[in-house]
Amino acid sequence: MRPRGSRTSRAGRMAPAPVHHPVFARFYAKVSVASEPAIGPHRDELLAGLAGRVIEIGAGNGLNFAHYPSTVSEVVAIEPERRLRQLAVTAALRSEVPVDVVPGVAEGLPVKSEAFDAAVLSLVLCSVRDVPRALAEVRRVLRPGGELRFFEHGKGGGAAMGVTQRALDRTVWPLLFGGCHVGRDVLGALRDAGYELGPYRRVLVPEKGVRMPTSYCVLGTARSAG
Repeated sequence: MRPRGSRTSRAGRMAPAPVHHPVFARFYAKVSVASEPAIGPHRDELLAGLAGRVIEIGAGNGLNFAHYPSTVSEVVAIEPERRLRQLAVTAALRSEVPVDVVPGVAEGLPVKSEAFDAAVLSLVLCSVRDVPRALAEVRRVLRPGGELRFFEHGKGGGAAMGVTQRALDRTVWPLLFGGCHVGRDVLGALRDAGYELGPYRRVLVPEKGVRMPTSYCVLGTARSAG
């Protein structure tokens, strides 16, 4: 699972700085696996019906790979954090669909324009440093008519939770959790970036029990409006 030399971003474009969160990567790898009983069914829904070439941005430790349908001919999985990328390579070897794990960041995808039938964003926009730029990159690499699938956490839970989320985002949360922000407006960011929202629904993770600042998720589809 090596990066392919032909995958280059637009000529002359300066690549963003690399991502390096080794402590958080170890924590995330353990917590994400423990959370699979709650999140796994959402991964199935997120990826159902996909076909052709797919780019997954921020693949983490590769937990989505086992959920891709056989109609997908190839997944190019972008992951900037080295330890998580190594775990993703291991997950790719067990996948029933071809997965190529590639280093890179969402704001400067190392792939050609209009190369993919679909793009997947899964629990990644919270930690992207420049959300508008990242969503513009997704538009660039999707073929005309291509679909974006997203499963993200963000703002929600009413006024009190909103105050809590904003306070955490301004202080300790990004420092402790690898740049994660809990109060981003995912649907608003997609609309502002020129996407037309398709069907989507709000999801609580976990579905029952204590609500965390990260519990408020949205799962759905979008296409470029332009």
